[in-house]
Amino acid sequence: MKNRIIGIDVARAIAVIGMIVVNFKIVFGNNGASWLKSLASIFDGKAAATFVVLAGVGIALMTNSALLNKNNKKLDKARKRIVKRAIFLFTMGSSYIFIWSADILHFYGIYMLIVLLVLAQKEWVIFVLAIFLILVYPLLLFFLNYEAGWNFDNLEYQDFWTINGFIRNLFFNGFHPVIPWSAFMLFGYWLGKQNLYNEAFIKKLFWVSFSSFIIVQLFSYFSILGISQGNTKVFNEVYQILGTSPMPPLPIYMFNGVSIAFTIISACIFISNKFDTNKIILALNKTGQLALTFYIAHVVLGMGAIEILTPLKMGKYSIEFSVIYALLFSFLCILFAIFWLKYKNIGPVEWVMRKLTD
Repeated sequence: MKNRIIGIDVARAIAVIGMIVVNFKIVFGNNGASWLKSLASIFDGKAAATFVVLAGVGIALMTNSALLNKNNKKLDKARKRIVKRAIFLFTMGSSYIFIWSADILHFYGIYMLIVLLVLAQKEWVIFVLAIFLILVYPLLLFFLNYEAGWNFDNLEYQDFWTINGFIRNLFFNGFHPVIPWSAFMLFGYWLGKQNLYNEAFIKKLFWVSFSSFIIVQLFSYFSILGISQGNTKVFNEVYQILGTSPMPPLPIYMFNGVSIAFTIISACIFISNKFDTNKIILALNKTGQLALTFYIAHVVLGMGAIEILTPLKMGKYSIEFSVIYALLFSFLCILFAIFWLKYKNIGPVEWVMRKLTD
């Protein structure tokens, strides 16, 4: 892959903006107009899934050349870089969990190490492993207690800083547990090994993934409706199994997440190729290049500023405030990206990561 694919960065920008909306409404508050709550919930679980899939694509683009040319020296260098970046992200994410308990970066570090294990494997092996991780998760629920450690009333994980609690949270029942969430990165790695410059493939990917998303949504909706028969209690219980909620991350949610991620990525690549001089596309392209910077900024600055100013109101703001603030913060991120990349080639956090890992 000689040239940077603009659509990948555009998709990355959309994913990080979606995550900002989701995370701000979790932290600041979600009470208010039902139509706005429903609109904002579109991003729930889907933005984060897309973000992880895109990371897998990035690893593939980093290693494709070495694998195709069987350049072992270059491949070893890439492996070392991936390990260093995994450690960097794990450490970075773990450092501010006391501010934001739903951090995804420390999970990222482990996902990347799993991808590293299959870096040189055939594409079908990677694809099958991803499906296996998704399907094996429900079996774990028969042997392990998903609610262990959780206080779901305030979304606090009570024994997070114990060895058992940390490992349980990381691999099984955290916000983005390694099993099955690492499947998203594996699917992304598989996708990144395809010819993303081939317009016919991109179109086919869009229609297959979009159709799959619709099919999963309809299956989920009608299955829940049919089983519950109007009984609210049964509906809520069945929704936990057949719904598209990310907690717990059961197969319906996971396949739904992969489908929408592939849909968004393929659409962004196609549209960006057609309108590569459009100002909105160019702005999102720059924003996507600073995605890691903005993810950390939305926690440290976006959440931190409000918590310092009004600590007692955290979690009590309206959905209107949460969404408007998220959109305003996202707009400021876009402006910052445009300004920053006029003078620099890489984002500030991305620069630090490269200096420490390259």
